[in-house]
Amino acid sequence: MLSLTTLPAIQHAIAEADLDGWLLYDFRGVNPIARGLLGLQGLVSRRIFAFIPRKGAPTAITHNIEQGPWRDWPTAWGRERYSTWRELDRHLASLVKGKRVAMEYSAGDAVPYLDRIPAGVLEMVRAAGAEVVSSADFVSRFYAAWKDEELAAHQRAAEIVARVAKDALARAGKCASDGTPTTEHELAQWIVDRFTEAGLETDGPPIVAVNANGADPHYAPSSKRPQQIRRGDSLLIDLWAKEPGGIYADQTWMGVLGTPTARQLEVWNTVRDARDAAIAIVRSRIAKGAELRGAEVDDAARQVMMERDFAQYFTHRTGHSIDARELHGSGPHIDNFETREERRLVPHIGFSIEPGIYITGDIGMRSEVNAYIGDGEAIITPREYQRDLIVV
Repeated sequence: MLSLTTLPAIQHAIAEADLDGWLLYDFRGVNPIARGLLGLQGLVSRRIFAFIPRKGAPTAITHNIEQGPWRDWPTAWGRERYSTWRELDRHLASLVKGKRVAMEYSAGDAVPYLDRIPAGVLEMVRAAGAEVVSSADFVSRFYAAWKDEELAAHQRAAEIVARVAKDALARAGKCASDGTPTTEHELAQWIVDRFTEAGLETDGPPIVAVNANGADPHYAPSSKRPQQIRRGDSLLIDLWAKEPGGIYADQTWMGVLGTPTARQLEVWNTVRDARDAAIAIVRSRIAKGAELRGAEVDDAARQVMMERDFAQYFTHRTGHSIDARELHGSGPHIDNFETREERRLVPHIGFSIEPGIYITGDIGMRSEVNAYIGDGEAIITPREYQRDLIVV
């Protein structure tokens, strides 16, 4: 959050980028990045701006009828109030005229998770005399970054999630062997119950998918169409959970109930090797202190798929941002497929790495781990992630 404590670092970054300031905007939650950075509490139903200058005190532009949410705004900082659109235009121009400012804007909507400013507001700011550039790197550094205690909470959750996944695979195998096979939906609920027992929370049930059901990356098991998990089935389990107030651990595990077929092994080995190629480039570049972008990691995983003639079945990005507020966060994604992710992977951000192969009517497999960019190292969670196809 923007505060007296964090302001110097933000202003240093603005100066490094040779900009005049960072202009935050929100209207009814259209820009959660601004709302999260400002830490506003209570009803905000009118347009707001907050300008963080390269030097000096920030200034907020607020509506006269909604001053309550700004009660914690430091008294040393500026606060302009407006009622009419003319007053709003005048206050905005006084702050940004002739300046180069960063906003949550992505040219050509290259990165939708960053592109939060409506076109009309961009026109408004430009009409006020400002040049607008993307706040991409600021969002990574000051919104998406994890604190040390958040990393620790994520690592604890990751080990529990991994254990629950392996226990779920074992449970599916035992039920099948006992002649009382469980269903995808029942196993998904069993996983949620294990999270609750472990003190974790999740925002929805996991994906539990057998055989061709796994070829739908966002498959949702249902009690209305129960699918039993039987001997010979491949089983995909995608599950995510976190400590209350912590950061999500998001993983996908693959197993086979019985001896795997040559086809299952071929698909799994390709998925695993694509994942490991992504992990390798992250570890290598970060260890060397070299620049790395999310698009390059996606390319590394996709190259393995192309070499083995599975590229057409890898139909989504390699990974998504994970930040302190959202499982699918606003930091850099591992993507040069769905979007043009050109943001750098900077220290203290996290993301998933999860290549998959999805052949409709046949088979679907995915492997997912999480990565955190530390100071000179990349941390992969869980500690013991899946290497071989689990044979139950």
